[in-house]
Amino acid sequence: MFGEESGLPFYYRKLAGNITDVKTIRQLMTEFDVMGYKKIRVVLDRGFYSKRNIDLLYKNHQKFIVGVKLGLNYVKNILEEERSNLQLWSNLETQFGTHGICRTISWDYEQERPYKGDTIKDKRRAYLLLFYNPEKAARDQADMNDYFTSLYTDLMTNSRKDYRSNDYDRYFTVTETPKRGRKVAPKEDVMQEAARNYGYFALLSNEVSDPFEALSIYRSKDIVEKGFGNLKERLNFRRMQVSSELSLNGKLFIEFIALIYLSYVKKKMQDAGLFEKWSLQGLIDELDLIELFEAPGHGRILGEVTEKQKDIYEALGVDPPSL
Repeated sequence: MFGEESGLPFYYRKLAGNITDVKTIRQLMTEFDVMGYKKIRVVLDRGFYSKRNIDLLYKNHQKFIVGVKLGLNYVKNILEEERSNLQLWSNLETQFGTHGICRTISWDYEQERPYKGDTIKDKRRAYLLLFYNPEKAARDQADMNDYFTSLYTDLMTNSRKDYRSNDYDRYFTVTETPKRGRKVAPKEDVMQEAARNYGYFALLSNEVSDPFEALSIYRSKDIVEKGFGNLKERLNFRRMQVSSELSLNGKLFIEFIALIYLSYVKKKMQDAGLFEKWSLQGLIDELDLIELFEAPGHGRILGEVTEKQKDIYEALGVDPPSL
């Protein structure tokens, strides 16, 4: 859990990795109510999205921001109407390198009442937030090209994989004849349709109408994911090889402390407008070049601090290192 204004994490809890049900959110809300936290907004990735889950969030009067798939009918229709507007400079936010717009929509709310044997149907206001990022478009294209190549190779070598079965038929046509053998042809029209959405993504909220405020809040969870990514990759925590529950809790606590520091740097960068020149990782790497070491009989020795590094410290409101 992050404080929206502070940008800092203040709470974490262990959960099973396969839970994607709003009942978990409801349990969290109960805990926060006990702790005295009233104004809580939940940020959910696309795995939590379903009509049932969104209806439950509305039923519980819970504020939310959730990722949504572009293939949903109502998202697809509005995106087609706004596609050209998402390319306009006036809708660009340089901090994110992303274009964004908001459309107010009506959510078809349904609430089943088993005790009465009926279903309440009503409209709820929601905000569909659409985005386009040119860099993401390039990444999407590269990733999809690699995926197409992988599908093509599987088909040519007759080594289909079950989890890809739908995509083989969606993107390629396979024909076999005694003389010419196996021929795999791409379905160009389907591939072109997929390419139209490179770089686009969408969020849904029942509270935040400013696209870049929503994007900033939504991306806060990326810091959490990257933090636990570091835990898994750098600290060999992908498999939780711990001897006890106490050891697991200790590892998670250390990661949480590190996350507080990382989040504080991100917030200071946002306040100082440094994201126009630096990425979070790039800034940390730049400062990581400064060396401090000790030599017997000589005390501490500080390496060179460049003017660029001094400017970063000053922008962050921190005194540059000195002895």
